Amino acid sequence: MGSLSDNNSDDDISESEMDEFEDKSYEELKSGSQQVKTSEETFTCPYCPKKRKRDYLYKELLQHASGVGKSTSDKRSAKEKASHLALMKYLEKDLASVGGSSKPAEENKSPAGASHYDKFVWPWMGIVVNIPTRRAEDGRCVGESGSKLRDDLIRRGFNPRRVIPLWNYNGHSGYAVVEFNKGWPGLHNAMSFERAYEAEGYGRKHWLAEYEKPKTGLYAWVARADDYNLSNIVGEHLRKVGDLKTIPEMMEEEARKQDKLVSNLNNIIEEKHKHLQEIEEMCNEKMKDLNDAVSQKDKLLQEYNEEWKKIQSSAHDHFQRIFNDHEKLKSQLESHKMELELRGEELEKREARNETERKKLSEEIAENTQRNSSLQLAALEQQRIDEKVLKLAEDQKREKEKLLNQIIKLEKQLDAKQALELEIEQLRGSLKVMKHMEDEDDKEVIIKIDGLLKDLREKEGQLDDLEEMNQTLVIKERMSNEELQDARKELVNPFLEAMKVRYNADEAEERASELCSLWEEYLRDPDWHPFRIIHVDGETKEIIDTEDEKLRDLREELGEGAYNAVVTALREVNEYNPSGRYITSELWNYGERRKASLKEGVEVLLEIWNTHKRRRTA
Repeated sequence: MGSLSDNNSDDDISESEMDEFEDKSYEELKSGSQQVKTSEETFTCPYCPKKRKRDYLYKELLQHASGVGKSTSDKRSAKEKASHLALMKYLEKDLASVGGSSKPAEENKSPAGASHYDKFVWPWMGIVVNIPTRRAEDGRCVGESGSKLRDDLIRRGFNPRRVIPLWNYNGHSGYAVVEFNKGWPGLHNAMSFERAYEAEGYGRKHWLAEYEKPKTGLYAWVARADDYNLSNIVGEHLRKVGDLKTIPEMMEEEARKQDKLVSNLNNIIEEKHKHLQEIEEMCNEKMKDLNDAVSQKDKLLQEYNEEWKKIQSSAHDHFQRIFNDHEKLKSQLESHKMELELRGEELEKREARNETERKKLSEEIAENTQRNSSLQLAALEQQRIDEKVLKLAEDQKREKEKLLNQIIKLEKQLDAKQALELEIEQLRGSLKVMKHMEDEDDKEVIIKIDGLLKDLREKEGQLDDLEEMNQTLVIKERMSNEELQDARKELVNPFLEAMKVRYNADEAEERASELCSLWEEYLRDPDWHPFRIIHVDGETKEIIDTEDEKLRDLREELGEGAYNAVVTALREVNEYNPSGRYITSELWNYGERRKASLKEGVEVLLEIWNTHKRRRTA
C-alpha cells in the first residue's frame, strides 16, 4: 500500500493541504490499490486501524466515511478527515452501481421516478382516491376500513405503516392517506406503490385525465407539493401531519443527524476514557495505601514479637533469681541442721562425765530433737512455698500464652482487603494489653514476695518462732483438706438422697458416688455448654439453659437437690475457665465463699508472719 493510506503516521498535513490529499486518496481508491469491497454486500474502511476494522454494509460505510470526514472534533487529524472524505466521494461516484445489487445501496439511491428536485410530503405518504362508498341508514357515507385497505397493500408488497380514510361532515369522503415508514426503505415502498398503480393505468395523471365514462377502481400515487397545497380534505390532512422536503434536503438532514450522532459518540468515548483514567489513578492510590498499610502491619508485628521476647526473657530471669534465693536458703537451713547434729554428738560425749551433765544433756537432746523437728517442718513449708511460687509462675506464663494464641487466632480471622485499618487498631490494642499485663497488683505481689524472702533469711536466729508458725500452717492445711472433703460430700449428698429412695443404704451410697463421678466428667467436658446469652442493661450475660436435655433429665429423675448442686458447680467452673472446663486447685476465700486473689493469699501469709514477729519481739 502507498503512504497515503498510512493514517497512523506522525506526519500530518495542514488544513490547506486537505483538498490535495483528498484528491490523491481518491485516485488511489480508483486505481484499486486500497481494498474497499470485500464481498457482494460487505465493505471495509481501508483508513481505520486494523484493530478497529470490521465489515460494513454500503450505507453504514457511507455514514462512517461522512461522519469522520465532516467531523469537527480536534481528535481527528486533517489527514484522517481528508482520506475519509475521499472514501465518501469514491462510494458515491464509483461504487453506487457496484453496490446497487445490495440492499444498502438501493436504500440510499433515489428510487425510479423520485427526482432530486421534487418536493415530497414527509413522512412519505400515498394518496388513494375513488374508494367505493354507500349511503347508510343515517344518510352518511360509509366505505372500506383503513385496516382492510392496508392489508391489501401489504399483500401486494408495499408495506405501508397504516391507512387513514378521510372523513368529513357527509361521512367517508372516498379518499385515504397511506403512511409509509420514514426512512429510505419507506420511500422505496412508496415509489413502488406509485409505479404499480401507474403501470396499471390508475396513477395520478390517469385520475386527472378527462374520460367520457365514469372512472372505476382505485387510483393512487405518492403525495407531492401539488397534493400538499390542495384546498380540499386531502391537502388539509397532509399539511396537518407532514412537511415538504426534497431528496437532497432529506440526505442533508440525515447527514447532519449522522454527524451529530458521531460527535455525541466521540464525546461519550472521550468521557468514558477520562473516567477510566480517573479510576486507574484511584486504584493506583489505593494500592499504594494498601502496600503502606501492609508494611506498617509487618513493622508493628515485628516490634510486638521483639517486645514479647523481652517480656518472656525478663520473667524467666526474675523467677530464676527467686529459685536461686530459695536454693540458697535451703542450703543455709541444711548447714544449721548439721551444726545442731554436731552439737548433739558433743552432748552425747559429755554424757559420760557426770550424772548432772547427763541430765542436762538429756534435756538438751530433747530440746535439740524438738528443734530438729521444727527445722524439718520449716524445710517442708519452704518446699511448699517454692512449689506455690513456681506454680504461680507457670499459671502466669500459661495465661500469657493463652492471650498470645487468642491474638494470633483473631489476626487470622481478619479480612485484610475490606478491614485493614481495624486490624491495625486491634494490634495496637493488643500491644497496649501486653504492656499492661504487669499491672499494679502484679508489681505489688512481686514486692511482697521479695519482702517475704528477705524475712525468711532472718529465720536463722528465729527457730523457736518457726515451730509455732509451722503448727499453725499444718492446722490450716488440715482444715483446707477437710473443707475440700466436705465440698465433695456436699456434692455427693444430693445424689445420695435421691438414691436412698430407690436402693438400700449401702447400694444407695455406691450409686450416688458413681453418679457424682459421672456428673464430674460432664462438668469437665468443654463440648457441653448448657448456657444461653441474654442482654441486661446493654450488657451480655451467660445464664443456665434450663431447657438443656441433660439438666432437664437430671431434675426429673433426681430432683431439685442434685439439679441445684450441678448448676452451682457449672457456674463456678464456667466462671473460672469457660474454654477448657478443667477443674484445678484454687486459692479460696471461705469467709466470702469466692475465689481468692493472689494478692489476698500473700497478704494472709504476711499477716501470719507479722503476728509471729510481734510475739517474738514481745
